[in-house]
Amino acid sequence: MNNNILSQKSFDFSLEIIALYKQLVEEKEYVMSKQLLRCGTSVGANIFEANYAFSSKDFVHKLTI
Repeated sequence: MNNNILSQKSFDFSLEIIALYKQLVEEKEYVMSKQLLRCGTSVGANIFEANYAFSSKDFVHKLTI
């Protein structure tokens, strides 16, 4: 993983989302928990893609998704 603050914060956020997902599954909130897991962990994927952007405009565009 890249050692910048944005990557680290998104990784920590993803871990929190996964913990919340597990709690929701225990309470049998399946639909909400699956959606939360997908959208909460996609932040890190967008940041990863932005790190390999072709230009500064592309970088900004990928972070605004």
